[in-house]
Amino acid sequence: MIDLTSRQLLIIEIVKKHAPITGDQIAEQLQLSRPTIRSDLSVLVMLEYIDAKPKVGYFLGKKVSGKLKGSDVLKETKVAAILSTPIIVRETATIQDAVVTLFLQNVGTLVICDEESRMTGVASRKDFLKVTLGNPAAATMPVSMVMTRRTKVVTVSPEETVLEAASKMIVHEVDSLPVLHPAFKQADMGQEVIGRLTKTAIIKLLLEFELNV
Repeated sequence: MIDLTSRQLLIIEIVKKHAPITGDQIAEQLQLSRPTIRSDLSVLVMLEYIDAKPKVGYFLGKKVSGKLKGSDVLKETKVAAILSTPIIVRETATIQDAVVTLFLQNVGTLVICDEESRMTGVASRKDFLKVTLGNPAAATMPVSMVMTRRTKVVTVSPEETVLEAASKMIVHEVDSLPVLHPAFKQADMGQEVIGRLTKTAIIKLLLEFELNV
């Protein structure tokens, strides 16, 4: 089974709502150029999600039944499609330096790595708040003293679906997940942390879907 991208799912919804519709009109609704979506249209026609009629436009294909929902987008979209750059600090950094990074980058959680770029833990705003309140000496402590250790950190692979990742967030009550390279156990893979997935990114994905249907 071929997984559809979030853009392809949006195209199906646009066709469902506005058929018959031309490729140029679909591109306009997506705020993209026609060449950009040409391959998406070809794939959808080939898989019979939509159908094309010369000089008329696109219609729904045989495989589409019922209205696509936001949950479909979560099921079909891979984490790799919406991950963002991880904010990393070394485990030897001081808590003061880590807190400065946290606020300058406007993130809720930092990924802590060793000198070989292997993740050793994560530290959140809550972690820093707990250790700094009423403790003037905390600023010079290494961030490794307050981080959540690697063995207790919930992570996600870029190949997992956004729905799977969202379920992990809910179960473990976290706002973001480190995204690890699927082959990170191999010594020659280099940096294992390749991104982060946040609740904000998931909400944005759903919002873009709703605004384009």
